[in-house]
Formats: sequence, C-alpha cells, structure tokens
Amino acid sequence: MSNTPVRAQGKGAGRVTAPRNSAVGEQEFAESTEAAKPHKSVKVSKGTRPESRLALVRRARRINRELAEVYPYAHPELDFESPFQLLVATVLSAQTTDLRVNQTTPALFAAYPAPEDMAAADPEVLEQLIRPTGFFRAKAKSLLGLSAALRDRFGGEVPGRLEDLVTLPGVGRKTANVVLGNAFGVPGLTVDTHFGRLVRRWKWTAQEDPEKVEAEIAALFPKSEWTMLSHRIIFHGRRVCHARKPACGACPIAPLCPAYGEGETDPDRAKKLLKYELGGQPGQRLRPPSDYPGRPAAPLGAAE
Repeated sequence: MSNTPVRAQGKGAGRVTAPRNSAVGEQEFAESTEAAKPHKSVKVSKGTRPESRLALVRRARRINRELAEVYPYAHPELDFESPFQLLVATVLSAQTTDLRVNQTTPALFAAYPAPEDMAAADPEVLEQLIRPTGFFRAKAKSLLGLSAALRDRFGGEVPGRLEDLVTLPGVGRKTANVVLGNAFGVPGLTVDTHFGRLVRRWKWTAQEDPEKVEAEIAALFPKSEWTMLSHRIIFHGRRVCHARKPACGACPIAPLCPAYGEGETDPDRAKKLLKYELGGQPGQRLRPPSDYPGRPAAPLGAAE
C-alpha cells in the first residue's frame, strides 16, 4: 500500500488529506473496548480528566493530517541512489547534520561505489574522506564492518529485513527503519531526537527509551503511515519545533499543541526562528526531490 497522501478532489482540491485507510483505522479503534481506557503514558495535571485512548488516537491522527498539509513534500533528507548509499549515509548522520553528510558522500561513493570496495578500503583513507561528519574513526570502523558483512553474509546486497539489518556493525533500529522505509518501502518509524522530542511535547507518549517510543507511537497509526509520519515529524522538528526555542507563534499546528507557549509566541519574532525552506534558506540535500520548494544545499567548501 502506498504511503503517498491522498489529495482531495473538487472543493478544497490541492489540500492533502489523510490516507484512505486512516478513517477505517479510527472506526475500528472506536469499536474496540480498549479505546475508552485512559492512555497511561500521558501525564495529566491534577484536577483534569485523563485523556481516553480514543481521544489520543484522534488527536494524534489530526496532527498528522495537518502536518501532511504543511509538508506534502516531506522526504528523507539524505542524498542516496541505492540501499547501500542510504545505509552508509544514515550511519554517518549520527551526531551531525544531514547537510554535512550530503556534502561528504559524493567523494565517498565515488571512491567506494559498492560494499566490496568499501570493505577493502584503507582505514586511514576512509577516515579522511568521512572526517567532516565527526567521530570519523568510530564511523569508519562501522562502515568497514558493515561493508564486510554485506560482502560475506549477504552477497554484497543490503538485506530488506530489520532482523538482518540490525546485525550489521553500527546499525540499530533507527538506522534499519530509515533504510527499510525509504529504500525498500517497508513501513517503519524513525525515532531520532526530533521525533522523540515532538511526540513527548504532544503528549503522545511519556517514554524516553526509543524502542518504547516506537512501540507506543506505532500503536496510534496505521502501519502504512509510519514512514511518512516520521518524515513529517522530523521536518517539523527541524524547521519549527526546535529543542531550545520552538517557533510557537509561527507554528501551523499551534491550536492542537498541548505545549504551546514553551517557545516564542510573538508571530513576527517566531517567524525569524524558522529554518530551511520555511526560513528562506537552502535545504539539507544537494539533490532534493523535484517537488521540494526550497533551494538545494551547496557542495562542501562552496560559499552558501
């Protein structure tokens, strides 16, 4: 089943609406006896009624629909042309920006286009190529290990199963879900720092452990929405709902947000906090999708 949002026809055409199976999922949930139970993960202030499970599901899915309207072009912000390139780029993205990874990988993939090539790389040469991404020694060790594993155990191909991917050096559930969702079309949630921060702000969960966050959020949405939901939340976290100073006054989902007011609420000042295409700046990809409304990023060393 496609993850592509469905566009309305006739009146209101052009607005992105929920996927066709979202309403079915809500109806099924409403018919469940579990739907009326309070959601234990949400901390409720004294004197207020606990949010029912059904109310949480409806609120979460409404936020997702609103985000789909704001970011119909949401996409993975790493440049890649194959599952191997996406796997490598995702490993490199730890503790750095996708922009810096995208500026680094062209030379890396030119030198090592396949797992067999990277597995045979001189470690020092590999380290220098990926040095701009930080933690380059540890990352080089992971790249050498995963490339050798792909060569020796998977015939030089990236496996399309989570249980296989997480056996590769340097690959955890987050990286595996990125690769599965964007290279193989297998639904998965990418629980990075942005994702975790926003779902807690929205009181979808109170969990801190990424695997527990993944499990709780997965239960709120149809599986077909998981990959695009991840992109939309990460886009919003990078552009509007920042960690230290959210742009609350410029947030398109402010009326739905229980954390409204934690950041700048003045519209003019909040607008100045917007990043990437919403702030009139280049995006993170050197080669963004054709429907991306912002400007491509500049290559490494180029004036931006």
